[in-house]
Amino acid sequence: MPIAALPPSDAPARVEPLSVLPVFFDLRGKRALVAGGTDPAAWKAELLAAAGAEVTVAAPHLDEEMSRLVRAGAVRHLARDWSPDLLTGCALAIADEEDPARAQAFVDAARASAVPVNVIDNPAFCQFQFGSVVNRSPVVVGISTTGAAPILGQAVRRRIETLLPRSLGQWGALAQRLRDTVAQRLAPGPARRAFWEAVVDRAFGPAPEATAEADLLRLLDTPARPGGHVTFVGAGPGDPEHLTLKAVRALQSADVILFDDLVSDGVLELARREAKRILVGKRAGRPSCQQTEINDLMVTLAKAGRRVVRLKSGDPMIFGRAGEEMAALRAHGLPYDVVPGITAGMALAATLGTSLTHRDHARSVRFVTGHSRHGGLPEDLDWSALADPTATTVVYMGARTAGDLAARLLARGLGPDTPVALGQALGRPGERTERTTLAGLPAAVGRSDLRQPIVLGIGRAFAEPRAAVRQAVA
Repeated sequence: MPIAALPPSDAPARVEPLSVLPVFFDLRGKRALVAGGTDPAAWKAELLAAAGAEVTVAAPHLDEEMSRLVRAGAVRHLARDWSPDLLTGCALAIADEEDPARAQAFVDAARASAVPVNVIDNPAFCQFQFGSVVNRSPVVVGISTTGAAPILGQAVRRRIETLLPRSLGQWGALAQRLRDTVAQRLAPGPARRAFWEAVVDRAFGPAPEATAEADLLRLLDTPARPGGHVTFVGAGPGDPEHLTLKAVRALQSADVILFDDLVSDGVLELARREAKRILVGKRAGRPSCQQTEINDLMVTLAKAGRRVVRLKSGDPMIFGRAGEEMAALRAHGLPYDVVPGITAGMALAATLGTSLTHRDHARSVRFVTGHSRHGGLPEDLDWSALADPTATTVVYMGARTAGDLAARLLARGLGPDTPVALGQALGRPGERTERTTLAGLPAAVGRSDLRQPIVLGIGRAFAEPRAAVRQAVA
């Protein structure tokens, strides 16, 4: 009976087209044949053995890597060429064969025995491919570029390796042990999902302690709505490459992200798709959220059981009002933690290749704000300390007060030729830096786009590199 065709649909496909279908073979206790004793064949044989396969290597001669596997007992060696009878009952068959006729013969024999086959580095003879592997067993990640760009696949693997903690495998094994118990005691639905969310939250932290399994089993006896939590995350100056691994993990596990106006789109793109993003930026001279509104929103979300990321440009503990926000959370008994970020002053130093504490030029480093809550320069700054020629000073939010700042430092005796560096939109597409002097600072700021974040560096450490070398020699 012919099958009636379904009517066409304009709805988008649930799955975009795939170049290959990623599948995973369970090879535990199953036979596999490797034809060839070369080093490339040894790598494939080692993978098969690591997956639990009983590997037979058929080859008259063995290279060193394959000999090592045979000596270690990882594979069984038949000192002869392969034959079709060796394929009977195999789960996989692999050959390292450059001769097209011999490769075709191996493929034909494997297909006749209904065995999936792969000829190494010869896609035309392959029914399946080997990808790059990230091993956190029982968590295993496979990466394929469909043979188009193996180096790209290796680069993707390195990225994933850095994101997945080594202890993830231990948590995966623990979850495997608990799976049947959870299925018996918690019905599908919110309670079961909440339990596994609790496991996942722990899985991206430290390795499980000896009591971890018992602690999780206790959650089954007293299922409860997961408690809220706030993580303060430093987004760095703008470039998402500057984020720490812990920051990326926090973004990928957040329910809600409260982000500042200066946080770049590239950083936000690293958050999980389902997370709600709420702009709570505060910028001088622009409509902004009140600090009390931000505090209240954080408290409300955390009390509702949400995992909140408070995403701040730079480092949250440097001129980010994190202290006020943490105090609000403590007042309500809500937990929080902090993931540091690269602050703008450090980004300026890195961009210019400047050591803020070069021993020939600086005895101390000071981070100060150039903007008080009333709009001008803070009156309680220690101007004598800031005018110390052996100090390096980094000024945040000082673009609009740069003229007054320079005048006060000059009046305190700091030389007009004191080196100054200006960094604008650091780590962003419009990044700009300029070296000038204390006397030339107001003009340099005047050439800048005040809509972009600006940080200033003052002190001999910011001298041109050649000048710095001459001073050091002198």
